[in-house]
Amino acid sequence: MEIFDRLWRIIRANIKNLVSGAEDPEKILEQTLTDMQNDLVKLRQAVAQAIATQKRTERQCYQTQSTANEWYRRAQLALQKGQENLAREALTRRNSYQETANLMKAQVEQQKQVVEKLKQNMRQLEHKISEAKLKKNMYIARARSARASEKLNEILGSVNTGNAMSAFEQMEDKIMQLEAKSEAMADLGIDSLEKKFTSLEGDNDIETELKAMKAEMLSGDRNFQPHQDTSELKELETGK
Repeated sequence: MEIFDRLWRIIRANIKNLVSGAEDPEKILEQTLTDMQNDLVKLRQAVAQAIATQKRTERQCYQTQSTANEWYRRAQLALQKGQENLAREALTRRNSYQETANLMKAQVEQQKQVVEKLKQNMRQLEHKISEAKLKKNMYIARARSARASEKLNEILGSVNTGNAMSAFEQMEDKIMQLEAKSEAMADLGIDSLEKKFTSLEGDNDIETELKAMKAEMLSGDRNFQPHQDTSELKELETGK
């Protein structure tokens, strides 16, 4: 039927727009469902009008058939009374009404087929609308999810992660340099301190040995043998 051809053309056009992303998917789905519901209202009105026409034709057919039957009864009555001419006129009138009644009966049968076809189309459209309502929320949720993913990708794309990671790497290098420098300074401090203590320990040894030598000299130890002769000592004392 023309109404369904127009409906599917609208749906196909909306689907093309949905795929191309030219319009808001939610608006398309809402508008498509609204159009289907409007078409359902029109289809129901058409069914109601067709049923009303059928009922009216059936009443007219019944009345015409009743009138034809009445003229047939009158023809019988006139014939019983011996009035053949009157009976003939009554049969002529009866045949005219009967032909009209037969035509109306054929119209009633045609109208019944039209009404049944309209009802079938109406039930199909109601079923499709029910399916559309069930799927609408799912499609809207998918469309919203797609938009959210798109925005997230845009945000991620706008963030220069390369520069951010480079900054972290540079900061890590600086921290490692500071740590190495601190360790080196600590090592140098320990070495300097150890050298000082080593020097002090060395001085103590010399002082101890010097005191021992002086003690031996003062005690007049005979076994004392100087390492150098007197002349060499004098030279050392005088700096010669």
